[in-house]
Amino acid sequence: MEVRRGVLGDEHVDRAQASTTPFSEPFQDFITRTAWGDVWARPGLDRRTRSMITLAALTAIRAEGEIGMHVRAAIGNGLTPDEIAEVILHTAIYAGVPAANAAFRIAQDVLAEMGVPEARRAGD
Repeated sequence: MEVRRGVLGDEHVDRAQASTTPFSEPFQDFITRTAWGDVWARPGLDRRTRSMITLAALTAIRAEGEIGMHVRAAIGNGLTPDEIAEVILHTAIYAGVPAANAAFRIAQDVLAEMGVPEARRAGD
């Protein structure tokens, strides 16, 4: 749970736990143990690199509901908006332009919400 909170933040984890039901509890337990307790906690890659890989994978599979959360995590793990854009652009070549287009839209919206100047539209 420590790694999950460290990457996604207390607010997100608390919200996920509060919405857990007896039906979804096995899945929440699974992702906490497997994704956060095992894979994200391994010493072979730092969190910054894991965030880049995660954004690329989420873009590739068009997991648009997960991209925003992981853009926030990537900023928290030390990526810059320019690096996030490069990850998505690089992924476009291998996963397809439509997937990257959707990821860029989500990332820009999240970064604008976070007050990142590069993500603001003209006139904002």
